[in-house]
Amino acid sequence: MSRKRVGFLFLNVGHFLDHFFMLIFATAAALWLTTEWDITYAGLIPYATPGFIAFGICAIPAGWLADKWSREGMMVVFFIGIGASSVLAALADNPGQIAISLTLIGVFAAIYHPVGMAMVVQGRVKTGVPLAVNGIFGNMGVASAALLTGFLIDTLGWRSAFIVPGMLSILIGLLYLFFVYTGHKEQKAQAKTVKSDSLEAATLPKPTLVRIFGVICFTTAIGGLIFQSTTFALPKIFDERITDLAATATMVGWYAFVVFSMAAFAQLVVGYLVDNYSLRTVFAFVSILQAVFFFIMIELDGTAAFVVAIAFMLVVFGQIPINDVLVGRVTRSEWRSRAYALRYIVTFTVMASAVPMIAWIHGTWGFSTLFVVLALAALLIFIAVLLLPSSSKVLNAHSASTA
Repeated sequence: MSRKRVGFLFLNVGHFLDHFFMLIFATAAALWLTTEWDITYAGLIPYATPGFIAFGICAIPAGWLADKWSREGMMVVFFIGIGASSVLAALADNPGQIAISLTLIGVFAAIYHPVGMAMVVQGRVKTGVPLAVNGIFGNMGVASAALLTGFLIDTLGWRSAFIVPGMLSILIGLLYLFFVYTGHKEQKAQAKTVKSDSLEAATLPKPTLVRIFGVICFTTAIGGLIFQSTTFALPKIFDERITDLAATATMVGWYAFVVFSMAAFAQLVVGYLVDNYSLRTVFAFVSILQAVFFFIMIELDGTAAFVVAIAFMLVVFGQIPINDVLVGRVTRSEWRSRAYALRYIVTFTVMASAVPMIAWIHGTWGFSTLFVVLALAALLIFIAVLLLPSSSKVLNAHSASTA
């Protein structure tokens, strides 16, 4: 296997771990810690909020350091730092202590998206499929968080759900450090030519760029709200709505894993479509499907709820690579990490606000109201997408690929 493919594999594993660590607590809180610490679900999950805030805010300094210092070095810090923080979380004895550990996890998790995304698109013209493959690994991390956390809770206790992946991440970080060290000379040679063979930004009029970035920021914010709400709440939704199918933590984890796993591969389809067709058309179609499936889900339970959950997660995950492709097409390599950092600080700041929102809506009205909110949010994305220029070369895959 070539060094480029090995490096891409490390980036994919990193994306897996990034989302995995951010959702361990969601499953542990829903299925175990509420009982052990004698606190309600609505009262416990806000302790995850500082971690999600750090997940967003720290993306900016992470992107700056990556562009100014070393993207590879920042990835080493990511693997080892997030693993050590997870091990620390296992030592918590109360909600306050685990909130500190989750904040540290968020700080190190913030490194991945501005750094990893920039490394994935570096040197590529058609970026939809590579970003989709990378996105699948991230979503498999989401899926595996529910599955493996539930399994570890049932077999070894909730602390093992943080310790086992934490130690694995530290090991991977050391392996990546060795990989970077042994290929240092080769990477230095590649760095000298990166500007000549990397994706160049399309030349667009300033008003068009402003409009595109406005749509990116808005759809990123609303999309982050939808993604966080569905991925964070799904184990609890299944715990309440498919009780006839899932009666244990492990079974809830399995059903969440099945849904997330199936949905993750929608990114490959969307990645192919945005590489070969109008990004605006693909984006609009995906967003309107989200609204439809959320409306259908409002009062469902049992097998029907499980089937529709697969449907809405397909389009929620399918949206993920679209904005990343768009950012890659309009930014240059030398400041691409900072551009992705800006996009993801918007995403994760909104995602942080989604956690207390879930607690408030669930505690006051239940999940039916949450699905009404998500359906309306998806409609807002659809309207925003219609504001994208219909004839821009950035939105035309063929023109972008030959720019």
